[in-house]
Amino acid sequence: IHAEPIFPPSLCYPGGLQQGSRGESRLNDAVKIMVLVVEDDQLIQAMVEEALADGGFESAITASGEEAITLLRDDTQYRAVVTDINLIGKLDGWEVARTAREADPTIPVIYMTGTHGEEWAFKGVPNSVLLKKPFAPAQLVTALSNLLNATS
Repeated sequence: IHAEPIFPPSLCYPGGLQQGSRGESRLNDAVKIMVLVVEDDQLIQAMVEEALADGGFESAITASGEEAITLLRDDTQYRAVVTDINLIGKLDGWEVARTAREADPTIPVIYMTGTHGEEWAFKGVPNSVLLKKPFAPAQLVTALSNLLNATS
């Protein structure tokens, strides 16, 4: 079975575009959106990276909240953040998302967690999505596409 990559229609423009002004690069004549992934489990990192690539996204992966915040402050290329709640280091995914929203109030945020779902209502940033582990890779791509389409 051959499956075509899933490209959000309002976010991917075939042919002829130059590098975008925010987190977009041209690959295979299509604009790829850069997603910052913050996850300390290597197996989940790999699954998320593959799901995003299959969905037509590029990803930058880091394992700690501290490194994620440094990347978010130093680089404006990220168009979305996908973060675990429990991370190595002192900072958690809640703090990563708050920092991302300080830099860009509309940046889409997806939380991934196996244990802290009940805290999302009061610790999560507005207009974010929580995926409870385990989740299907397609759920991640669908949630991300929906959030990006809502902010475009």
